[in-house]
Amino acid sequence: MYADRSQAGRRLGESLQQLAGSHPIVLGLPRGGVPVAFEVASALHAPLDVLVVRKLGVPYQPELAMGAIGEGGVRVVEDAVVRMTGVSPAEIEEVERRERAELERRSLRFRGGRAAMSLTGRTVIIVDDGIATGSTARAACRVARALGAARIVLAAPVGPDDAAARIAGDADEVVCLEQPEPYFAVGQAYRDFTQTTDQEVVELLARAAAAPSGTWSTTSDPEVLIRSGSAELAASLTVPTDAVGLVLFAHGSGSSRHSPRNRYVAAVLKSRGMATLLLDLLTGYEEHDRRLVFDIDLLAERLGVATRWAREYHATASLPLAYFGASTGAAAALTAAAMPAVEISSVVSRGGRPDLAADSLGGVRAPTLLIVGGADTEVLDLNRMARSRMHCPTRLEIVPGATHLFEEPGALEAVAGLAADWFAEHFLASQPAGA
Repeated sequence: MYADRSQAGRRLGESLQQLAGSHPIVLGLPRGGVPVAFEVASALHAPLDVLVVRKLGVPYQPELAMGAIGEGGVRVVEDAVVRMTGVSPAEIEEVERRERAELERRSLRFRGGRAAMSLTGRTVIIVDDGIATGSTARAACRVARALGAARIVLAAPVGPDDAAARIAGDADEVVCLEQPEPYFAVGQAYRDFTQTTDQEVVELLARAAAAPSGTWSTTSDPEVLIRSGSAELAASLTVPTDAVGLVLFAHGSGSSRHSPRNRYVAAVLKSRGMATLLLDLLTGYEEHDRRLVFDIDLLAERLGVATRWAREYHATASLPLAYFGASTGAAAALTAAAMPAVEISSVVSRGGRPDLAADSLGGVRAPTLLIVGGADTEVLDLNRMARSRMHCPTRLEIVPGATHLFEEPGALEAVAGLAADWFAEHFLASQPAGA
C-alpha cells in the first residue's frame, strides 16, 4: 500500500486536514512513527514533537503491560492487571526505575536538549507507523491525557479492522487509513519497512524545530492585500517550493477566505505541489450588502484584478493559473474566465451556480469541471443546463449522496481529489514544450 513511511505520512496528512484549524501539536511515537508524523505535521503546518512512552511490563511476563510511563513523571498503572498478576509495589517501582532511565536517555537524545512541548489544553495528534495490538497507542494516549491534552486523535496509516475499538476510551478519535484483511503485522503495508534509526529521528525533529511553525517547505505570505479601485481585498497566499501552478479561490455568499471547506481543499492542493490564493472579493463592510454579494459582474471584475496581480507578484508571476469557485463564487470564476484579457488553464466549480454567469458561459475557454452533490438536485439541474450552454471542454462529476455543502463523510475529500486531479492535468498541459 505504501512505498515507505514518508509516503504513508503524506497520505495520512491529507486525511487529517480538517484538524488544521484546531492548531494541533503532532506527536510521533519513536522511532517508526516519527517519519510518518513529520509528514503529517508538514501537511498541517503544525509543530512536531515526540511522545516518548515506555510500557511497564509484568516482571515475569514483560510483553504484558501493567502500565506505562511518560515524561514529566507521568505514570499510568493498569490496576486490573496488577491485581491479576499480584505484582507488588516494590516490583512496579523497580520496573519503572529501569524504564524511566531509558525514557530519559531517549528524550534527551531525540530532542538534542530542546524542552518537550506543553500539551496543556491542546489538540494532540499522536502518530505511529501502524497499529498492532494497540497497547502502545493506548499507553501513549493515556500519557498525553495525563500531560494535559484536551483532545487526542490517534492516527496511523494501517491497523486491524477493530483498531478504533481497541483504543476506545483512550483517544477521542482514531484515524486508521487502511485495515487490510487478513492483517498480520504493520510491515505488510510497506514496501520499505527498514527500521528507523535514532539518528533519523534526531534529524527529522531538528528539521521541524528549525522551520518556523506554519511555513515548513513553503514560501508563504499568510495575508496579502490586493487593491481593486478604492477597495482593498484581503487574501491568504501559500506558495509551495517548486509549485506547478496557482489556484485562485472565489468563495460563495456568506463565506470568506477562512471557509474551512475551501481551506481543506487548498491544503490538499498544496500537498500536490500547487500554490493557492484564498481571496475575499468583498471588503468587510461590503459583505453585509446583499446586493453586492450577488453582483456577479463585480465579483468577476475583482477576480480578474487578483489574476493580474498574481501575474505580476514575484512569487507567482511564472505560474499557470486556475480558478476554484464555490456556490456563487463559481459564477464569478466562470464570468472572469470568459473575459478576453484573462488567461487561465482550468476552472473547478464546487456546488456552483454556473447559471448565474448567464451570457458569459458561452465565452469560457478554459476546461471546466463541475462538481455537484448527488442529493443537491436543484443545483444539479442548474449545472446540467449551464453545461449545455458551454463550448469549452467540460465534465460533470456527481458525488453520490452529497448535499450542497458536502458535509457528508468523505464528500469533501472526494471534491478535493477531483479538483486536484483536474488542476494537475491542465497545469501540466499548459507547460511550454520541453519544460
